[in-house]
Amino acid sequence: MNWLSFSHGAALCASLIVTIGAQNAFVLRQGIMRSHVGKIVTLCALSDFILIGAGVGGASVLVERYPVFVHAMLYVGLAYLAWFGINALRRAVRPGHAVLDANASGAAQGTAPVQRAMPIILMTLAFTWLNPHVYLDTFLLIGTAGAREPDGARVAFALGAMAVSGVWFIGLGYGARALAPLFRRATAWRVLDGAIGSMVLLLAVTQLR
Repeated sequence: MNWLSFSHGAALCASLIVTIGAQNAFVLRQGIMRSHVGKIVTLCALSDFILIGAGVGGASVLVERYPVFVHAMLYVGLAYLAWFGINALRRAVRPGHAVLDANASGAAQGTAPVQRAMPIILMTLAFTWLNPHVYLDTFLLIGTAGAREPDGARVAFALGAMAVSGVWFIGLGYGARALAPLFRRATAWRVLDGAIGSMVLLLAVTQLR
């Protein structure tokens, strides 16, 4: 196992997955309500495993056949990464962050009706597979970054990214109830956004090689 490449994949995935997006907000709220958390976490993690593996594998083929195109796409991805990091830092310094709403709190106390499994499964798949940012993150950014690793280290890179994804969704889904009081305060989101923005910009700079 190439642990350096493993750490590269883990760090890049961590910077991309820890975001306040539609998918994570959905997982967080369902976790607070303790509603079908196991199904949601499993679907999200397996989807990420498939997309990360396809991204690293597919991007490596593209690098060999179309190196100019891949490098151009990489710089597009890095531009997106820089834009994302800057926006995260802007959210960190500006007030008015969205916090967990009262409905989520009430649901956590058991006042919400029981949710059927199939609609929740379909919503989870929609938040994952119909989200363009998922493809941009997993194939373009993680995939092309992994393709630039040495031949024997690409699997380690992908495994590092997958490990972080699995840990993240498990922690987000099952730890949401404990975190709910903290993230009802805008300050918590600002600290999180500041850390994410700094990490993303650092990774964007280190990928310029």
